[in-house]
Amino acid sequence: MKEQNLEKRFVFEVEKAGGKAWKFTSPGRAGVPDRLVLVPGGRVAFAELKAPGKKPTPLQQRRHQELHALGLGVYVIDSLEGIQAFVREVFA
Repeated sequence: MKEQNLEKRFVFEVEKAGGKAWKFTSPGRAGVPDRLVLVPGGRVAFAELKAPGKKPTPLQQRRHQELHALGLGVYVIDSLEGIQAFVREVFA
């Protein structure tokens, strides 16, 4: 499955669960996760969508570490099963 198709499915599943999965870009700050996920109850998570088997770049890994250091969840998702696991964990 292409990354683009996985991302569309991710948005659909997050919205079905009651959240928002907004495309996230940060001008001047490359490597940020693809999606900012807003969860009912005021929770926030970030999602990096990848084509199956692909891994985050070193720059993306550094950005993920920065967000983790702030106590924010960053999830790397490369499959439909990964989307389902994300929804179960984040929306529980």
